[in-house]
Amino acid sequence: MDHTGRGWDGETLDLAAYLRRISYEGDLAPTVRTLRALQRAHAEAIPFENLEAALGHPVPLDLGTLQDKMVRGERGGYCYEHTRLFAAALERLGFGVTGLASRVRMGSDKLRAATHALLLVEVPGEGRWICDVGFGEGATEPIELVHGAGSTRNGRRFRLERLTAQEWVLRSAPDTPAGDDWLDLHAFTLDPRYPADYVVINHYISTHPNSPFVGRPVVRLPGPEVLYGLTGTALTVRRPDGTVEERLLEPAEVPKALEDVFGIRLGPADAAALTANLT
Repeated sequence: MDHTGRGWDGETLDLAAYLRRISYEGDLAPTVRTLRALQRAHAEAIPFENLEAALGHPVPLDLGTLQDKMVRGERGGYCYEHTRLFAAALERLGFGVTGLASRVRMGSDKLRAATHALLLVEVPGEGRWICDVGFGEGATEPIELVHGAGSTRNGRRFRLERLTAQEWVLRSAPDTPAGDDWLDLHAFTLDPRYPADYVVINHYISTHPNSPFVGRPVVRLPGPEVLYGLTGTALTVRRPDGTVEERLLEPAEVPKALEDVFGIRLGPADAAALTANLT
């Protein structure tokens, strides 16, 4: 156990249960190939969702609670929950893991607080990589920490750019011949963040009335050829060719959509509370 609080409690992770949850049966050696496969499997199995915050519930970040919720309970989570769980798995497998925090931009030049969690992962002999399993609409594969490095997913390209000696930005654009309309997603530095730091920022994000994750559901789940989304009562299906299908649900339809589309099954009390919040 790392009693300094700088580690990710990988030794307490139920690794077998986690691997079953993400349907991963591949190699576990700490290589870039393993890292790439693990991140993709995690992103496509465990949805991004803020339902605890939307319902006014606490959002604990201790690994035991996260395993009960996201692994055994087959729920999802938002960036702090995803990042904390993935960090524990990577640490357990022998990767070097450093927590980071970024400022969400989504095309805006407004200075926002650093409220998004992501990871810098060191692969022995294969460099340093950015892993962002908790953005919801981000890259599903790691991106090497090199200016101009990138990846592609579901019709979107992602690229890392170094802005200054200290600051990096992750950008996204359509994966088309004319797709040069790059959007800044979030910007970060390499200052290390620890589990205790995430607890503090998580409290703000899960409780402050100005947080985008308080009061309405925000859910995302990428598949191999599609990105499913739910924001409030708007259910969307985004395909690699850029087409987006949107359907507005009745509030009472939302709990069933969560189960059918995202694999999230709420208990009767939470389903009723969510419906009432959306009415």
